[in-house]
Amino acid sequence: MATMNFSIPDDVKEAFNATFEGENKSAVVAELMRKAIEERSRKQKVSTLIEQMLRLRDMGPTFDTDQIRKAREEGRP
Repeated sequence: MATMNFSIPDDVKEAFNATFEGENKSAVVAELMRKAIEERSRKQKVSTLIEQMLRLRDMGPTFDTDQIRKAREEGRP
């Protein structure tokens, strides 16, 4: 198992210790880190998908306002 050392503000340390009193702090931090990693991965996937959709949209045909209005009117009874 690895060890990580980093500095945090005193108020965060105090709040963390009070909130997780009596618990295995290393396990709590490891779980919080796992969740942060999953969230970042999810955000990156969403960002990649949005970029792909925008590229696909740019490849499609474009229509001006008159063409859209005409298509709407033709499709109505």
